[in-house]
Amino acid sequence: MEEKESKTGKSGLSRRGFLQAVGVIGAVTVAKQAMAQMPTLVAANPLEGAIEMHVHAGPDVSSRSVNDFELAKKAKELGMRAVVTKNHEFITNDRAYLVRQIIPGIEVFGGLTMNESVGGISPYSVDLMLKFTGGCGKIVWLPTHGAAHHKSFFAKKADAGGIRVIDSSGKVIPELRKVLKLIAKADVIFATGHVSPKEVIASVKAAKEEGVRKVLVTHALQSPGELSLDDLKQCVENGAYIEHCYSSYLMGPQASLAWMRGWKHISIADFVTAIKTVGADKCVVASDLGQFMNPTPADGLKEFVLNLKTAGITDAQMDLMIKKNPARLLGLDPM
Repeated sequence: MEEKESKTGKSGLSRRGFLQAVGVIGAVTVAKQAMAQMPTLVAANPLEGAIEMHVHAGPDVSSRSVNDFELAKKAKELGMRAVVTKNHEFITNDRAYLVRQIIPGIEVFGGLTMNESVGGISPYSVDLMLKFTGGCGKIVWLPTHGAAHHKSFFAKKADAGGIRVIDSSGKVIPELRKVLKLIAKADVIFATGHVSPKEVIASVKAAKEEGVRKVLVTHALQSPGELSLDDLKQCVENGAYIEHCYSSYLMGPQASLAWMRGWKHISIADFVTAIKTVGADKCVVASDLGQFMNPTPADGLKEFVLNLKTAGITDAQMDLMIKKNPARLLGLDPM
């Protein structure tokens, strides 16, 4: 037998109805308070037409947050124009060609990093990379994890082995001259990897001497290079573009990943200062993401763009750094 609801107040609202109403109102209030803590929806897509110049994806010997196909699909979904994938051990332009066959509508490029796994500073390896099917090889990086400076920096000792690109007199080694000639002939990008500031400046000057028209200083402010503003000016004076990566912002003592805590933290203010020092027309913005448990490359690049704009970088300056300058480096039609 149902129990009759007792009435309360002049409205005739039952006690059960009253409690239900109070519960609904309370839930709505809690929901509004929760929503107030959530980030504001970004109405405009800041990556429409963007070109990601530095990103890591699987397969790899390191754990990655996305694979090549996932990377390209997300970039296409966001209306991005192109992505450039990097691997520390082997070429990526072969994979880029295959991704293009499966996911049309997004340009995917790759290249080669001159670490020990491909023979170090090897004209032979660079020549073969440039001859691969598809013409997707657009960039050659100096050594990264294999660089003598990288090994010395993290081992905290003067000599920890590794690949050097200048001799004791400060001149670039002959094999690098040969590589630069190949890069100039193919009209692709020469990037500076993880070598020392002295090696960066010497290599950039040598690239200009050998007729290389596209030079990119890899995450210039980041460890282990940590180039000064004067170093950046010298590179730009010799025709180079300066790359700034969001991964540098995630590094430092506050990093969520333990292995990133020994790298220098670069603040958004630091990036803005560097951009203003050499000019946005000489800079490129990228993510250098793909590391497992870091933000995904797309999310990281989006955060970087929004943070830089909040700090005073204009839409016009951002278009230069994520659209026009990368397009020029990759030999794409200007937007």
